[in-house]
Amino acid sequence: MAATSFTANPSGLLTDRANLKSYKKTQLGLEPRIEAQKSIRWGGIGISVGLGKSRGREALQKRRLEVKCTAEGIERGMLVGRRSGGGGGGGEVEVEVKVNVPERLKVVAMVACVMCLCNADRVVMSVAVVPLAAKFGWSSSFLGIVQSSFLWGYIFSSVIGGALVDRYGGKKVMAWGVAFWSLATLLTPWAANHSTVSLLAVRAFFGLAEGVAMPSMSTLLSRWFPSQERASAIGMSMAGFHLGNVIGLLLTPIMLSSMGISGPFILFSSIGMLWLTTWVFKVSNDPRESPFISTSELRLIQAGKTESLVKSNKLPPLRLLLSKLPTWAIIFANVTNNWGYFVLLSWMPVYFKTVFNVNLKQAAWFSAVPWGTMAVSGYIAGATSDHLLKKGYSLTFVRKLMQSIGFIGPGVALLCLNYAKTPVVAAVLLTIALSLSSFSQAGFLLNMQDIAPQYAGFLHGIANSAGTLAAIVSTVGTGYFVQWLGSFQAFLSVTAVLYFVTAIFWNLFATGERVFYD
Repeated sequence: MAATSFTANPSGLLTDRANLKSYKKTQLGLEPRIEAQKSIRWGGIGISVGLGKSRGREALQKRRLEVKCTAEGIERGMLVGRRSGGGGGGGEVEVEVKVNVPERLKVVAMVACVMCLCNADRVVMSVAVVPLAAKFGWSSSFLGIVQSSFLWGYIFSSVIGGALVDRYGGKKVMAWGVAFWSLATLLTPWAANHSTVSLLAVRAFFGLAEGVAMPSMSTLLSRWFPSQERASAIGMSMAGFHLGNVIGLLLTPIMLSSMGISGPFILFSSIGMLWLTTWVFKVSNDPRESPFISTSELRLIQAGKTESLVKSNKLPPLRLLLSKLPTWAIIFANVTNNWGYFVLLSWMPVYFKTVFNVNLKQAAWFSAVPWGTMAVSGYIAGATSDHLLKKGYSLTFVRKLMQSIGFIGPGVALLCLNYAKTPVVAAVLLTIALSLSSFSQAGFLLNMQDIAPQYAGFLHGIANSAGTLAAIVSTVGTGYFVQWLGSFQAFLSVTAVLYFVTAIFWNLFATGERVFYD
């Protein structure tokens, strides 16, 4: 680093010989006027230092240095400190570093919040259905119909929403989705009081609106993050998604007891509308369209792109997409992921009650701990994936590694669950299974952008719809399977085998290279 020469003159002023501009004539004589600015490079970080004006010996000198540090496109800052001179006429120096949070971090924070809300809104009905059933005298079979009505709309909107995302961008589609599902959430108690047909229609509409969330999230983050940060961004967003389970489970009972059945529905719909007001004015589809992003951050994002992200005005080529094995690797992975996820989500409480006679009311932590660990492990998976890419490992290798952990890990845990003798051991194994399954977020969930960036939303919708169908089959089929064989262990083994077979198929046919160019 080049040396910068500063000397103290007899009057106690700090001067820069190289930048001494002029002397100001006053009634008392000559008074030096100093304006200095230096640009220094240190450790790859650019630092600009500006010095203010200096005046006479007796006056209290106050100099303000503004330091702007730019490293890898991230502008940082904080109030560093203040130095006061002694009796010899020294001045007071205040050093301030201005902070600018990267715009892409603001975007992923907004996405994480809405994914949290997305899942919390689902959980509200799962909890509120108990007092609703008691109020209206619903049978157990009708409860199943009410719970599944969400999936009636969800299974179709994933494909439609994905195509809309490719055409109009993630910002607009996500905004309309949040507006509609918040409205459906608000109307749910009214619909339940009006008629069962109204309730089922509102719940199906709710699922239709929420089906656009995942494709919108995936496509939007692919625009805003360079390739080597994309997995971490998805990890943060999905952490919000999993935490939505925890928040919904904790807040809904409190709201039900304090505000009645309508309470949690009003709360979460209001949060959705509040989020929407910020989203519309602060987020753009592409960083190149953002009025808030800095030039350095935009350069960083664009330099990290490995593909051309151009919106396609053509109809998505379904036949072409389905003709390639990497597409089927993504679809099968989504099917298996949803199969295992919903089996564990829907039937493990019954499993613990049936096998170990556990009173779940006395083990409330069981409902929250697995989702909390999924949030943490999902972020770890994303950060690890990005680290491996920065180290030079191929995208194909990283995607296969993350997906293998996400399937083989839960498969082994479910097999071990068959031999658990105590509920504590079983709970630990279940938590391990769910935690490792979140590594799939850095596998198939990102792979749509790898092989078909121009059709990623539509491809995500296809895979998500297939996964939703698998969730319906697994949730309903588990009951019949257990009744037929009289044991949970057999179905857990079937699920584990499905994990292993899909992991093999993934490693044979998945790729991180771009497959579709048209």
